[in-house]
Parts: sequence; structure tokens; C-alpha cells
Amino acid sequence: MKWAVFLCALVALSECLHRVPLRKGKSVRKALEENGLLEDFLRRYPYNPSAKFNPNFAVQSDESLTNDMDISYYGVISIGTPPQSFKVVFDTGSANLWVPSIYCNSNACSNHNKFNPNLSSTYRSTSQTVAIQYGTGSMTGLLGYDTVTVAGIVDTNQIFGLSKTEPGDFLYYSVSDGILGLSYPSISASGATPVFDNMMAEGLVSQDLFSFYLSRDGQEGSLVTFGGIDPSYYTGQIYWLPVTSQTYWETTMESVTINGNVVACASGCRAIVDTGTSRVVGPTSDINNILAYIGATEGQYGLQSIVNCNSLGSMPDVTFKINGYQFSLPPSAYVSQEGSSCTTGFGQNGNDQLWILGDVFIREWFSIFDRGNNRIGLAKAVNL
Repeated sequence: MKWAVFLCALVALSECLHRVPLRKGKSVRKALEENGLLEDFLRRYPYNPSAKFNPNFAVQSDESLTNDMDISYYGVISIGTPPQSFKVVFDTGSANLWVPSIYCNSNACSNHNKFNPNLSSTYRSTSQTVAIQYGTGSMTGLLGYDTVTVAGIVDTNQIFGLSKTEPGDFLYYSVSDGILGLSYPSISASGATPVFDNMMAEGLVSQDLFSFYLSRDGQEGSLVTFGGIDPSYYTGQIYWLPVTSQTYWETTMESVTINGNVVACASGCRAIVDTGTSRVVGPTSDINNILAYIGATEGQYGLQSIVNCNSLGSMPDVTFKINGYQFSLPPSAYVSQEGSSCTTGFGQNGNDQLWILGDVFIREWFSIFDRGNNRIGLAKAVNL
């Protein structure tokens, strides 16, 4: 019997839940915009969120990550003995843990915390290397082992990446230092064991699942919970969806409707629930159809589509049918307002037929990632 399961039988459920508070920081897009660099960056590196899910990388040693400039949620973990702290994106769309290291001289490392293996008594080096591709370049580095602590869970002998090079503008302006991937090990670069797989193998969680609650407003209140489900963050029942490919958290979607009319995914399509993508992303033709229905216009260079703020009260819900269940996004979920400007949370990915249900979707639907049963759970998120 796992020690975590045994202990949880003796104490209250809440004591078996390991929570990492997620803070909402300034996005890369906002930082580039404030520095007058956004338009040039988008001209050089067009928005391409589906690159992250290129099937070629699921079987190769390198992993592909898109440059999602709107990702703004991060949490703090520590690595080493004594612990060195890092802000990381908890990303269900990738599998590796990596952070900057003292071996990195790239500009992107200059303003972030860097891991120093010489200061950790539990660090163990390897001769393995790792490379992760971005739209703007690649992160290359070394693999090593050390103790990783996440929400009080002490994960010993965890393999992770120590960056030596990182692509410039994008990561330089990122609030987070690195990434903690939470997808399946089959897509892990260099075959490195993901953090959650190590937690399961060592019996450190009472249930082999984790969940995300993303708050609708404000910088604080969001969290990722390991080892259980906290019912205080959702209302109603949990709808379970089978994972159809043990690579990403992928399932099958039947259709997208507005006012009962099918507007996208008419013949069924693949859909991935991804905390590492900020928007709801779909094929360009389908997204354009949705934008037409809600009265939005697409921005240049992949900038968010724009709607009239005065029309919010009359805009329709957009409903995603998955496994026979209906998951609706009201205008309050898919439109964000900043001053007098209103933009939607929909993004285009060209001719790729893949859908990505990112943070815009997860803020409305509390999301559970159940490795023990290879399924995704969705429940209506409460507004705390």
C-alpha cells in the first residue's frame, strides 16, 4: 500500500491535498507591448499555438513548445538541498521540468533565477543533454538529478533540465523561470521521467491525479492541487472524458455550437486540454466562423480578435460538446476587457484540425487530470 494512501486514511482529506498557489503575472505580450516590441516580434514569429503539438515531436528526443505570449500563471517550486526557488509554468502540454542554470549565458537567463548545482548537496550530474524547440529558437541544456519540492511533496531523485542556452526576446520577458511539464512521459524530451510520474512511483500522492482552478479575476486565487480533488472549487457534478492518446491530455470533441447551430468541428475533432495555452484555439476556418457569429474581427499578426464592449450583454454562449456533455463559455469567459478595449480568447492555428482548450476554457471549467484512470474531469468552476 502506498504510504500516502495509508496516511490519508488516518487524517482529514484536506491534509492529503497538496496545493501550489498560482499567481497571475504580466504576460510576455504585455511586456513586449510596453517596450514597443510586440508588432516586430509577431511579424518575425507568427502566432502558431499548434506547433507545440506537432506529432513528429511525440516520438523524437526533442520536444516542441509554442511561444504563447499570453500565459501568465506561475507557481513556485524548489530544487536542491538547501532549496533554490523557481517560478514555473505548470504545463499539461509538455512533459519536462527545466529551469535556467549558472551555465547559461543567454540574455533570457540574465534576469531569471539560475540553478547552481554546486550549492546543492543532493545534486547528481549526468552526461545526458536535452533540447526543447521554441518558435524563436531552442532551449538546450544538461540533465541532472536532485530533490524537487512541490507544495510540500519532496520528490527525491528527480531528473530535470539545466538550461545552457535559451531563445532571446520571448523568455527574457517571461515572468516564469522555467516549465514543469505534466503531460504523459511518452513525449518527454530525452526520455526524462516527468515530475508527476516520479511522485506516483514513489507513492507521494494519495490519488494519481491533479487538478487546476484558475480564478476569473485578480492576480491571486488560482492553484494546482496534487493528490486529490477539492470540492470547494467547483459546483455540480464532474463530467469524465476518456483520454484518447496518452501523449497530451487529448480527448474527442463532437461539435462546437452557438444558439444550437453547429459552427465548428462539424464532423468531430481532436481536442487537448492544456494549461500551457492561454486561449481556445482551433482551425482558422472554424475560428473565423465563431468570430463572425459573435461579431468579432481578427487582429493583425495573430493579435486577439476585437469585439464591441457595448455588445457583451447580447453576445451568445459558445458550447463545446465532448463525450456527449455540453460545456458552455459565456461572453464573460471568452471576452476580456481592458479599459475601453474588448478582445476575445479565441486563437487560430491555420489548417491544423486540432483544438486546444486553454486557460480561457479552464477558468470556466475546473479541470482534473487523472493519470490513474487516463481520463479528464471537468466541472463548473466556482467564482471565488
